[in-house]
Amino acid sequence: MTTIHDFTPDGPDGTPHPLAQYRGKVVLIVNTASKCGFTPQYEGLEALWRAHRAAGLVVLAFPCNQFGAQEPGDAAEIARFCNLTYDVSFPVLAKIDVNGAGADPLFVHLKAEKRGLLGTEAIKWNFTKFLIGRDGRIIGRYAPQTKPAALEAAIAGALAERDGVYGEGI
Repeated sequence: MTTIHDFTPDGPDGTPHPLAQYRGKVVLIVNTASKCGFTPQYEGLEALWRAHRAAGLVVLAFPCNQFGAQEPGDAAEIARFCNLTYDVSFPVLAKIDVNGAGADPLFVHLKAEKRGLLGTEAIKWNFTKFLIGRDGRIIGRYAPQTKPAALEAAIAGALAERDGVYGEGI
């Protein structure tokens, strides 16, 4: 069975960033953009990261310019914006496509495993979120409008998971 641990997207500098390094962690994967109405969610994502990283949460941002050209910058500009505007300290990886023929293989997998509303695979907009369990399997997919704080219970449940048995809240 394929899990996120089988994928190696690029880091912001183009070097491989193997997701196998997060085996045993709970991972929240988000496609992001710096000039989107949902961009303030970076603050909530950072709050989740700071509150739960010691317990095993990893937040991974994947900048994407496919929706309204809302992520036009290069890796250095994106990093500067995230750091200066939202004090982001979680990993922000290379800019990718999440839909279409050029979609990053990780997002092809995520979309196939956990369809969105109305059974569609496509990512509809920036800040779609995927919560991944310690085993690398997808627990949930959340719409862009879902604020990071609304994921607290699901994250707590995933962090409480041991040996494939999830805690309350999932």
